[in-house]
Amino acid sequence: MNSVLLAESGSTKTDWCLITKGKKPVHISTQGINPYIQQQDDILALLKAELPARGAFYNADAIRYYGAGAGSAQRQNDVLVVLKKHFEIKDVEVKSDMLAAARGLCGENSGVVSILGTGSNSCYYNGKAIKEQKASLGYIAGDEGSGNQMGKRVLQYYAYNTFDTELKMGFELLFGNDIPAIIYKLYSRPFPNRYLASFTELLVKNRGHFMVENIIEDCFNDFFQHHILKYRQSWKLPLYFTGSIAFAFKDVLYSLCEQYELEIANVEKSPMNGLIKYYRGLMK
Repeated sequence: MNSVLLAESGSTKTDWCLITKGKKPVHISTQGINPYIQQQDDILALLKAELPARGAFYNADAIRYYGAGAGSAQRQNDVLVVLKKHFEIKDVEVKSDMLAAARGLCGENSGVVSILGTGSNSCYYNGKAIKEQKASLGYIAGDEGSGNQMGKRVLQYYAYNTFDTELKMGFELLFGNDIPAIIYKLYSRPFPNRYLASFTELLVKNRGHFMVENIIEDCFNDFFQHHILKYRQSWKLPLYFTGSIAFAFKDVLYSLCEQYELEIANVEKSPMNGLIKYYRGLMK
């Protein structure tokens, strides 16, 4: 295999990278893909609209896709069918975004790996494979510690008049004050998890405010209590985090790990660099 097209997809964004032996990687980003939310036709339309019409991406020897919502055989097959149809490449594998995080962050090391982006997930990785994974209930019933949960909290605090004047004004400056319009968007448009996660912008822009810090810490604590602390390996192996929310609020993650007396090894916005290294190694 002299070239491979990598895809690492969350619910909000997909990072594509063409790795060719002896050449620099070529990167492009599109909207996120999640087969639990999108039908095959929707995914195909997205690829046609946002990826180059032809070119080097379509000449890869293989495609290795890792994505949110691709944890089951059925959902993996949904994406596999679309990728083969769009790229006309036979050698295609579809795996979960959790495996991408584990391979990209841990390499050949063991650890407890977590994704904290629009959604959230976690696993114990032994350096070769995922050996244990706690249930992930998705954006409606789960997603503790994610942008989805934090954004939901921001919206609730504004709508229920919990925010003080400073944060209330900050919310209205970013998102307006028309609650009926916000509710309509939330319940009538696709990707409600993306929409809720967008409200975390208020948290990013108001770090240091006690209500903001409380929301971030409370949501991360939910994730630790329901996921991280349920792995017995957390007490003897390092923790790895990836995702936009993990990266944006990594100082809180480090602080919580110190409080729980857990070792944190690394926090990366994306596992892509590690994946590139992993597949470069396979090309030698």
